[in-house]
Amino acid sequence: MFGLTSSLSTRLLISVSLLLIVFFGATIVVLGVAFRVASEQAQEDILDGQLMALLAEAEPNASGELEMPPDLREPRFGNLGSGLYGALLGEGGAPVWTSRSSLGLTVPYGPPPRPGAHHFSRVELADGTPLMALSLAVQWELVNGELKPYTFNVAQSLDSFNAQLARFRRQLFTWFAAVALIMLFSISVVMRGLLKPLRQIENEISEVEGGTRQSLSDDFPTELTSVARNMNMLIGSERGRAERYRNTLDNLAHSLKTPLAAIRAILTEQKSSEMSARVEAQIERMNDIVRYQLRKPATVHSQSLGVIAVSVDQELSRLVDGLAKVYSEKNPEIELDVTEGIRFRGDSGDFLELGGNLLDNACKWCKGHVKLTIHSLDGYDVDSGAMCLIVEDDGPGIPEEAADALLQRGMRLDESAPGHGIGLAVVKEIAASYGGDINIAKSSLGGAKITVTIRPAKSS
Repeated sequence: MFGLTSSLSTRLLISVSLLLIVFFGATIVVLGVAFRVASEQAQEDILDGQLMALLAEAEPNASGELEMPPDLREPRFGNLGSGLYGALLGEGGAPVWTSRSSLGLTVPYGPPPRPGAHHFSRVELADGTPLMALSLAVQWELVNGELKPYTFNVAQSLDSFNAQLARFRRQLFTWFAAVALIMLFSISVVMRGLLKPLRQIENEISEVEGGTRQSLSDDFPTELTSVARNMNMLIGSERGRAERYRNTLDNLAHSLKTPLAAIRAILTEQKSSEMSARVEAQIERMNDIVRYQLRKPATVHSQSLGVIAVSVDQELSRLVDGLAKVYSEKNPEIELDVTEGIRFRGDSGDFLELGGNLLDNACKWCKGHVKLTIHSLDGYDVDSGAMCLIVEDDGPGIPEEAADALLQRGMRLDESAPGHGIGLAVVKEIAASYGGDINIAKSSLGGAKITVTIRPAKSS
Protein backbone atom coordinates (compact mmCIF):
# COMPACT_ATOMS: atom_id res chain seq x y z
CA MET A 1 0.00 0.00 0.00
CA PHE A 2 1.09 3.59 -0.48
CA GLY A 3 1.18 6.90 1.38
CA LEU A 4 -1.38 7.27 4.12
CA THR A 5 -2.98 3.90 3.41
CA SER A 6 0.35 2.15 3.95
CA SER A 7 0.10 2.65 7.69
CA LEU A 8 -3.57 1.65 7.79
CA SER A 9 -2.99 -1.42 5.64
CA THR A 10 0.02 -2.48 7.66
CA ARG A 11 -1.82 -2.10 10.95
CA LEU A 12 -4.82 -3.99 9.62
CA LEU A 13 -2.70 -6.79 8.18
CA ILE A 14 -0.74 -7.10 11.42
CA SER A 15 -3.98 -7.18 13.43
CA VAL A 16 -5.51 -9.80 11.14
CA SER A 17 -2.28 -11.83 11.22
CA LEU A 18 -2.28 -11.83 15.02
CA LEU A 19 -5.94 -12.86 15.08
CA LEU A 20 -5.26 -15.65 12.58
CA ILE A 21 -2.29 -16.86 14.62
CA VAL A 22 -4.38 -16.93 17.80
CA PHE A 23 -7.42 -18.48 16.10
CA PHE A 24 -5.52 -21.07 14.06
CA GLY A 25 -3.21 -21.82 16.98
CA ALA A 26 -6.19 -22.54 19.23
CA THR A 27 -7.79 -24.57 16.44
CA ILE A 28 -4.63 -26.63 15.96
CA VAL A 29 -4.45 -27.33 19.69
CA VAL A 30 -8.12 -28.30 19.88
CA LEU A 31 -7.94 -30.51 16.79
CA GLY A 32 -4.70 -32.06 18.00
CA VAL A 33 -6.23 -32.91 21.38
CA ALA A 34 -9.40 -34.22 19.73
CA PHE A 35 -7.39 -36.36 17.30
CA ARG A 36 -5.23 -37.70 20.12
CA VAL A 37 -8.23 -38.59 22.27
CA ALA A 38 -9.99 -40.25 19.33
CA SER A 39 -6.80 -42.14 18.38
CA GLU A 40 -6.25 -43.32 21.93
CA GLN A 41 -9.83 -44.52 22.10
CA ALA A 42 -9.35 -46.36 18.81
CA GLN A 43 -6.13 -47.87 20.16
CA GLU A 44 -7.95 -49.04 23.28
CA ASP A 45 -10.69 -50.57 21.16
CA ILE A 46 -8.08 -52.43 19.09
CA LEU A 47 -6.41 -53.73 22.26
CA ASP A 48 -9.75 -54.76 23.65
CA GLY A 49 -10.42 -56.71 20.42
CA GLN A 50 -7.02 -58.41 20.65
CA LEU A 51 -7.71 -59.32 24.29
CA MET A 52 -11.10 -60.78 23.40
CA ALA A 53 -9.42 -62.79 20.62
CA LEU A 54 -6.93 -64.25 23.14
CA LEU A 55 -9.75 -65.05 25.53
CA ALA A 56 -11.66 -66.81 22.75
CA GLU A 57 -8.66 -68.93 21.74
CA ALA A 58 -7.82 -70.05 25.26
CA GLU A 59 -8.82 -73.71 25.78
CA PRO A 60 -8.76 -75.96 28.88
CA ASN A 61 -6.35 -78.89 28.84
CA ALA A 62 -6.96 -82.41 30.14
CA SER A 63 -6.69 -81.24 33.73
CA GLY A 64 -9.15 -78.42 33.07
CA GLU A 65 -6.60 -75.64 33.23
CA LEU A 66 -6.31 -72.97 30.50
CA GLU A 67 -3.67 -73.06 27.81
CA MET A 68 -3.11 -71.26 24.52
CA PRO A 69 -2.80 -72.98 21.13
CA PRO A 70 0.66 -72.86 19.49
CA ASP A 71 -0.62 -70.81 16.53
CA LEU A 72 -2.95 -67.87 16.99
CA ARG A 73 -5.11 -66.19 14.40
CA GLU A 74 -3.24 -62.91 14.95
CA PRO A 75 0.17 -63.64 13.38
CA ARG A 76 1.86 -60.65 15.03
CA PHE A 77 1.82 -62.50 18.37
CA GLY A 78 4.23 -64.97 16.76
CA ASN A 79 6.53 -62.45 15.02
CA LEU A 80 9.54 -61.04 16.81
CA GLY A 81 9.56 -57.23 16.90
CA SER A 82 5.95 -56.95 15.70
CA GLY A 83 5.11 -54.55 18.55
CA LEU A 84 2.12 -56.64 19.68
CA TYR A 85 2.65 -58.69 22.82
CA GLY A 86 0.46 -61.06 24.83
CA ALA A 87 0.65 -63.11 28.01
CA LEU A 88 -1.55 -65.39 30.12
CA LEU A 89 -0.78 -65.42 33.84
CA GLY A 90 -2.03 -67.91 36.36
CA GLU A 91 -2.52 -67.74 40.08
CA GLY A 92 0.00 -65.52 41.81
CA GLY A 93 1.11 -64.02 38.48
CA ALA A 94 2.84 -67.22 37.35
CA PRO A 95 3.25 -67.16 33.54
CA VAL A 96 1.15 -69.76 31.75
CA TRP A 97 1.81 -68.50 28.22
CA THR A 98 3.72 -65.62 26.57
CA SER A 99 3.71 -64.70 22.92
CA ARG A 100 6.75 -65.40 20.76
CA SER A 101 6.83 -61.69 19.86
CA SER A 102 7.96 -60.89 23.41
CA LEU A 103 10.82 -63.38 23.35
CA GLY A 104 13.82 -61.86 25.12
CA LEU A 105 11.76 -58.95 26.41
CA THR A 106 10.31 -58.17 29.78
CA VAL A 107 6.96 -56.59 29.07
CA PRO A 108 5.48 -54.70 32.04
CA TYR A 109 1.72 -55.07 31.62
CA GLY A 110 0.95 -52.94 34.62
CA PRO A 111 -0.71 -53.84 37.95
CA PRO A 112 -3.21 -56.74 37.91
CA PRO A 113 -6.85 -55.57 37.81
CA ARG A 114 -9.70 -56.68 39.98
CA PRO A 115 -11.46 -59.90 38.87
CA GLY A 116 -13.72 -59.17 35.92
CA ALA A 117 -12.26 -55.66 35.35
CA HIS A 118 -10.35 -54.20 32.42
CA HIS A 119 -7.34 -52.06 33.13
CA PHE A 120 -5.56 -49.86 30.57
CA SER A 121 -2.12 -48.52 31.36
CA ARG A 122 0.81 -46.85 29.65
CA VAL A 123 4.11 -48.60 30.19
CA GLU A 124 7.58 -48.69 28.68
CA LEU A 125 10.02 -51.38 27.66
CA ALA A 126 13.53 -51.33 29.02
CA ASP A 127 14.73 -49.45 25.92
CA GLY A 128 12.12 -46.72 26.46
CA THR A 129 9.62 -47.88 23.81
CA PRO A 130 6.16 -46.65 24.90
CA LEU A 131 3.38 -49.25 25.15
CA MET A 132 -0.34 -49.25 25.81
CA ALA A 133 -1.31 -52.32 27.84
CA LEU A 134 -4.65 -53.89 28.70
CA SER A 135 -5.22 -56.49 31.37
CA LEU A 136 -8.31 -58.55 32.18
CA ALA A 137 -8.66 -60.71 35.30
CA VAL A 138 -11.05 -63.71 35.12
CA GLN A 139 -12.06 -66.55 37.41
CA TRP A 140 -11.95 -69.79 35.40
CA GLU A 141 -14.14 -72.64 36.63
CA LEU A 142 -12.34 -75.99 36.54
CA VAL A 143 -14.00 -79.37 35.93
CA ASN A 144 -14.30 -79.97 39.63
CA GLY A 145 -16.10 -76.68 40.04
CA GLU A 146 -13.13 -74.91 41.55
CA LEU A 147 -12.46 -71.30 40.45
CA LYS A 148 -8.95 -70.48 39.38
CA PRO A 149 -7.77 -66.88 38.68
CA TYR A 150 -6.19 -66.02 35.32
CA THR A 151 -5.03 -62.69 33.86
CA PHE A 152 -5.02 -62.03 30.13
CA ASN A 153 -2.56 -59.32 29.05
CA VAL A 154 -1.98 -57.60 25.70
CA ALA A 155 0.30 -54.66 24.90
CA GLN A 156 0.76 -52.62 21.73
CA SER A 157 3.76 -50.43 20.84
CA LEU A 158 2.84 -46.72 20.54
CA ASP A 159 5.65 -45.83 18.10
CA SER A 160 3.32 -46.00 15.12
CA PHE A 161 0.62 -44.16 17.04
CA ASN A 162 2.98 -41.33 18.05
CA ALA A 163 4.37 -41.08 14.51
CA GLN A 164 0.85 -40.82 13.12
CA LEU A 165 0.00 -38.14 15.70
CA ALA A 166 3.13 -36.13 14.84
CA ARG A 167 2.36 -36.46 11.12
CA PHE A 168 -1.19 -35.22 11.72
CA ARG A 169 0.12 -32.20 13.65
CA ARG A 170 2.57 -31.34 10.86
CA GLN A 171 -0.25 -31.56 8.35
CA LEU A 172 -2.35 -29.27 10.54
CA PHE A 173 0.40 -26.67 10.65
CA THR A 174 0.95 -26.94 6.89
CA TRP A 175 -2.76 -26.70 6.06
CA PHE A 176 -3.46 -23.81 8.38
CA ALA A 177 -0.31 -21.94 7.31
CA ALA A 178 -1.42 -22.25 3.69
CA VAL A 179 -4.95 -21.16 4.58
CA ALA A 180 -3.59 -18.20 6.59
CA LEU A 181 -1.38 -17.05 3.70
CA ILE A 182 -4.26 -17.33 1.25
CA MET A 183 -6.51 -15.40 3.63
CA LEU A 184 -3.90 -12.66 4.17
CA PHE A 185 -3.37 -12.32 0.44
CA SER A 186 -7.13 -12.18 -0.14
CA ILE A 187 -7.56 -9.63 2.65
CA SER A 188 -4.75 -7.46 1.26
CA VAL A 189 -6.40 -7.52 -2.17
CA VAL A 190 -9.77 -6.63 -0.65
CA MET A 191 -8.19 -3.88 1.48
CA ARG A 192 -6.50 -2.41 -1.55
CA GLY A 193 -9.89 -2.01 -3.15
CA LEU A 194 -11.57 -0.76 0.02
CA LEU A 195 -8.81 1.76 0.73
CA LYS A 196 -8.69 3.04 -2.84
CA PRO A 197 -10.89 6.07 -1.94
CA LEU A 198 -8.38 7.01 0.79
CA ARG A 199 -5.53 6.88 -1.71
CA GLN A 200 -7.64 8.94 -4.09
CA ILE A 201 -8.36 11.64 -1.52
CA GLU A 202 -4.68 11.67 -0.53
CA ASN A 203 -3.58 12.10 -4.16
CA GLU A 204 -6.16 14.82 -4.76
CA ILE A 205 -5.02 16.74 -1.67
CA SER A 206 -1.44 16.51 -2.98
CA GLU A 207 -2.66 17.86 -6.34
CA VAL A 208 -4.42 20.74 -4.56
CA GLU A 209 -1.21 21.47 -2.64
CA GLY A 210 0.76 21.39 -5.88
CA GLY A 211 -1.69 23.73 -7.64
CA THR A 212 -2.80 21.24 -10.33
CA ARG A 213 -6.28 20.84 -8.84
CA GLN A 214 -8.65 23.47 -7.50
CA SER A 215 -10.79 21.24 -5.26
CA LEU A 216 -11.50 17.62 -4.31
CA SER A 217 -13.87 15.58 -6.43
CA ASP A 218 -17.26 14.46 -5.14
CA ASP A 219 -17.24 10.77 -6.14
CA PHE A 220 -16.19 9.40 -2.76
CA PRO A 221 -18.04 6.80 -0.66
CA THR A 222 -20.60 8.06 1.85
CA GLU A 223 -18.13 7.82 4.74
CA LEU A 224 -15.69 10.22 3.00
CA THR A 225 -18.17 12.56 1.33
CA SER A 226 -18.41 14.87 4.34
CA VAL A 227 -14.61 14.91 4.65
CA ALA A 228 -14.21 15.95 1.00
CA ARG A 229 -16.99 18.53 1.33
CA ASN A 230 -15.41 20.11 4.42
CA MET A 231 -11.99 20.12 2.76
CA ASN A 232 -13.44 21.90 -0.28
CA MET A 233 -15.12 24.44 1.99
CA LEU A 234 -11.82 25.05 3.78
CA ILE A 235 -9.91 25.39 0.50
CA GLY A 236 -12.52 27.79 -0.88
CA SER A 237 -12.51 29.83 2.30
CA GLU A 238 -8.72 30.14 2.33
CA ARG A 239 -8.60 31.09 -1.35
CA GLY A 240 -11.34 33.67 -0.86
CA ARG A 241 -9.57 35.20 2.10
CA ALA A 242 -6.26 35.29 0.23
CA GLU A 243 -7.99 36.92 -2.72
CA ARG A 244 -9.47 39.62 -0.47
CA TYR A 245 -6.06 40.25 1.11
CA ARG A 246 -4.42 40.47 -2.27
CA ASN A 247 -6.99 42.93 -3.61
CA THR A 248 -6.68 45.13 -0.54
CA LEU A 249 -2.90 45.08 -0.58
CA ASP A 250 -2.78 45.68 -4.34
CA ASN A 251 -4.72 48.88 -3.71
CA LEU A 252 -2.22 49.83 -1.03
CA ALA A 253 0.68 49.04 -3.34
CA HIS A 254 -0.78 51.28 -6.04
CA SER A 255 -1.13 54.10 -3.55
CA LEU A 256 2.58 53.77 -2.64
CA LYS A 257 3.68 53.89 -6.25
CA THR A 258 2.82 57.57 -6.57
CA PRO A 259 5.16 58.91 -3.83
CA LEU A 260 7.95 56.62 -5.00
CA ALA A 261 7.48 57.86 -8.56
CA ALA A 262 7.56 61.44 -7.29
CA ILE A 263 10.87 60.78 -5.50
CA ARG A 264 12.28 59.36 -8.73
CA ALA A 265 11.13 62.47 -10.64
CA ILE A 266 12.82 64.76 -8.13
CA LEU A 267 16.03 62.77 -8.41
CA THR A 268 16.10 63.19 -12.17
CA GLU A 269 16.23 66.94 -11.63
CA GLN A 270 19.34 66.64 -9.48
CA LYS A 271 22.64 67.33 -11.16
CA SER A 272 24.60 64.73 -9.18
CA SER A 273 24.30 61.53 -11.18
CA GLU A 274 26.26 59.62 -8.53
CA MET A 275 23.82 60.61 -5.80
CA SER A 276 20.85 59.83 -8.07
CA ALA A 277 22.20 56.38 -8.83
CA ARG A 278 22.72 55.58 -5.17
CA VAL A 279 19.30 56.83 -4.13
CA GLU A 280 17.71 55.09 -7.15
CA ALA A 281 19.19 51.79 -6.00
CA GLN A 282 17.70 52.28 -2.56
CA ILE A 283 14.32 53.22 -4.04
CA GLU A 284 14.36 50.07 -6.17
CA ARG A 285 15.18 48.00 -3.12
CA MET A 286 12.35 49.74 -1.27
CA ASN A 287 10.06 48.78 -4.14
CA ASP A 288 11.14 45.13 -3.84
CA ILE A 289 10.68 45.14 -0.08
CA VAL A 290 7.26 46.80 -0.30
CA ARG A 291 6.12 44.34 -2.96
CA TYR A 292 7.31 41.41 -0.87
CA GLN A 293 5.90 42.62 2.44
CA LEU A 294 2.54 43.48 0.88
CA ARG A 295 2.43 40.16 -0.89
CA LYS A 296 3.19 38.01 2.19
CA PRO A 297 -0.41 37.60 3.49
CA ALA A 298 -1.52 36.42 0.05
CA THR A 299 1.52 34.49 -1.15
CA VAL A 300 1.66 31.93 -3.86
CA HIS A 301 -0.38 29.69 -1.54
CA SER A 302 -3.50 31.38 -2.85
CA GLN A 303 -2.91 29.56 -6.10
CA SER A 304 -1.06 26.58 -4.69
CA LEU A 305 -1.45 25.37 -1.14
CA GLY A 306 1.91 23.60 -1.27
CA VAL A 307 5.49 24.85 -1.46
CA ILE A 308 7.54 25.72 -4.52
CA ALA A 309 11.16 24.83 -5.21
CA VAL A 310 13.26 28.01 -5.53
CA SER A 311 16.61 27.96 -7.29
CA VAL A 312 19.12 29.20 -4.70
CA ASP A 313 21.83 30.02 -7.25
CA GLN A 314 19.54 32.25 -9.30
CA GLU A 315 18.19 34.19 -6.33
CA LEU A 316 21.67 34.66 -4.82
CA SER A 317 22.98 36.19 -8.03
CA ARG A 318 20.26 38.85 -7.80
CA LEU A 319 21.11 39.55 -4.17
CA VAL A 320 24.86 39.83 -4.74
CA ASP A 321 24.41 42.14 -7.74
CA GLY A 322 22.12 44.41 -5.74
CA LEU A 323 24.43 44.54 -2.71
CA ALA A 324 27.43 45.27 -4.95
CA LYS A 325 25.66 48.42 -6.11
CA VAL A 326 24.53 49.45 -2.62
CA TYR A 327 27.99 48.99 -1.13
CA SER A 328 29.96 50.05 -4.18
CA GLU A 329 32.17 52.37 -2.11
CA LYS A 330 33.19 49.63 0.32
CA ASN A 331 33.26 47.06 -2.50
CA PRO A 332 33.29 44.00 -0.19
CA GLU A 333 34.42 40.63 -1.47
CA ILE A 334 31.40 38.29 -1.24
CA GLU A 335 32.54 34.67 -1.28
CA LEU A 336 29.86 32.08 -2.13
CA ASP A 337 30.11 28.39 -1.23
CA VAL A 338 26.79 26.91 -2.33
CA THR A 339 26.02 23.24 -2.90
CA GLU A 340 25.24 22.78 -6.58
CA GLY A 341 21.56 22.33 -7.38
CA ILE A 342 20.33 23.05 -3.85
CA ARG A 343 16.78 24.41 -3.70
CA PHE A 344 14.75 26.35 -1.16
CA ARG A 345 11.21 24.98 -0.89
CA GLY A 346 8.96 27.92 -0.11
CA ASP A 347 8.25 31.50 -1.18
CA SER A 348 11.09 33.08 -3.17
CA GLY A 349 10.41 36.33 -1.28
CA ASP A 350 11.11 34.54 2.00
CA PHE A 351 14.46 33.33 0.70
CA LEU A 352 15.36 36.80 -0.60
CA GLU A 353 14.41 38.27 2.76
CA LEU A 354 16.55 35.70 4.58
CA GLY A 355 19.61 36.04 2.36
CA GLY A 356 19.15 39.79 1.86
CA ASN A 357 19.04 40.63 5.56
CA LEU A 358 21.97 38.35 6.41
CA LEU A 359 24.18 39.57 3.58
CA ASP A 360 23.16 43.21 4.10
CA ASN A 361 24.17 43.05 7.78
CA ALA A 362 27.44 41.32 6.89
CA CYS A 363 28.30 43.86 4.17
CA LYS A 364 27.39 46.74 6.48
CA TRP A 365 29.74 45.63 9.27
CA CYS A 366 32.53 43.82 7.40
CA LYS A 367 35.95 45.28 6.69
CA GLY A 368 36.02 43.82 3.21
CA HIS A 369 35.26 40.08 3.24
CA VAL A 370 31.89 38.30 3.49
CA LYS A 371 31.38 34.56 3.08
CA LEU A 372 28.04 32.80 2.47
CA THR A 373 27.86 29.01 2.77
CA ILE A 374 24.71 27.03 1.93
CA HIS A 375 24.54 23.24 2.15
CA SER A 376 21.93 20.53 2.74
CA LEU A 377 21.27 19.23 6.21
CA ASP A 378 22.77 15.83 6.94
CA GLY A 379 20.53 13.04 5.68
CA TYR A 380 18.63 15.17 3.15
CA ASP A 381 19.09 15.69 -0.58
CA VAL A 382 19.51 19.05 -2.32
CA ASP A 383 15.87 19.13 -3.43
CA SER A 384 14.30 18.53 0.00
CA GLY A 385 14.48 22.18 1.13
CA ALA A 386 16.38 21.21 4.27
CA MET A 387 19.39 23.51 4.34
CA CYS A 388 21.84 25.45 6.45
CA LEU A 389 22.76 29.09 5.61
CA ILE A 390 25.96 30.41 7.17
CA VAL A 391 26.99 34.07 6.74
CA GLU A 392 30.39 35.19 8.06
CA ASP A 393 32.24 38.51 7.95
CA ASP A 394 35.54 39.98 9.08
CA GLY A 395 33.97 42.86 11.00
CA PRO A 396 33.93 43.60 14.74
CA GLY A 397 31.61 40.68 15.47
CA ILE A 398 28.73 40.39 17.92
CA PRO A 399 29.35 40.03 21.68
CA GLU A 400 28.01 36.77 23.05
CA GLU A 401 25.95 38.54 25.70
CA ALA A 402 24.23 40.68 23.03
CA ALA A 403 23.34 37.85 20.63
CA ASP A 404 19.90 37.12 22.08
CA ALA A 405 19.00 40.80 22.30
CA LEU A 406 19.78 41.37 18.61
CA LEU A 407 17.12 38.84 17.67
CA GLN A 408 14.44 41.12 19.13
CA ARG A 409 12.79 43.75 16.96
CA GLY A 410 14.28 47.25 17.28
CA MET A 411 17.44 46.16 19.10
CA ARG A 412 20.71 47.61 17.69
CA LEU A 413 24.32 47.53 18.89
CA ASP A 414 25.34 50.78 17.19
CA GLU A 415 22.70 53.52 17.04
CA SER A 416 24.91 55.63 14.77
CA ALA A 417 24.74 53.09 11.96
CA PRO A 418 21.78 53.25 9.54
CA GLY A 419 18.99 50.73 10.00
CA HIS A 420 15.98 49.90 12.10
CA GLY A 421 17.18 46.90 14.10
CA ILE A 422 14.67 44.43 12.66
CA GLY A 423 16.80 42.51 10.13
CA LEU A 424 17.82 39.61 12.34
CA ALA A 425 14.37 39.55 13.98
CA VAL A 426 12.82 39.14 10.51
CA VAL A 427 15.32 36.37 9.73
CA LYS A 428 14.40 34.63 12.98
CA GLU A 429 10.66 34.87 12.22
CA ILE A 430 11.04 33.52 8.68
CA ALA A 431 13.29 30.67 9.84
CA ALA A 432 10.78 29.78 12.56
CA SER A 433 7.95 29.72 9.99
CA TYR A 434 9.88 26.97 8.18
CA GLY A 435 10.56 25.03 11.37
CA GLY A 436 14.13 26.32 11.64
CA ASP A 437 16.22 28.43 13.99
CA ILE A 438 19.08 30.94 14.05
CA ASN A 439 22.38 30.93 15.91
CA ILE A 440 24.94 33.69 16.40
CA ALA A 441 28.60 32.86 17.03
CA LYS A 442 32.13 34.11 16.27
CA SER A 443 33.46 33.57 12.75
CA SER A 444 36.86 32.23 11.80
CA LEU A 445 37.18 35.44 9.72
CA GLY A 446 37.15 37.43 12.94
CA GLY A 447 33.64 38.85 12.80
CA ALA A 448 30.17 37.44 13.27
CA LYS A 449 28.94 34.04 12.14
CA ILE A 450 25.19 33.69 11.75
CA THR A 451 23.77 30.21 11.06
CA VAL A 452 20.20 29.72 9.91
CA THR A 453 18.74 26.20 9.74
CA ILE A 454 15.73 25.45 7.52
CA ARG A 455 13.86 22.21 8.10
CA PRO A 456 12.49 20.07 5.23
CA ALA A 457 9.14 21.08 3.76
CA LYS A 458 6.16 18.91 4.69
CA SER A 459 4.79 18.65 1.18
CA SER A 460 5.84 19.32 -2.33
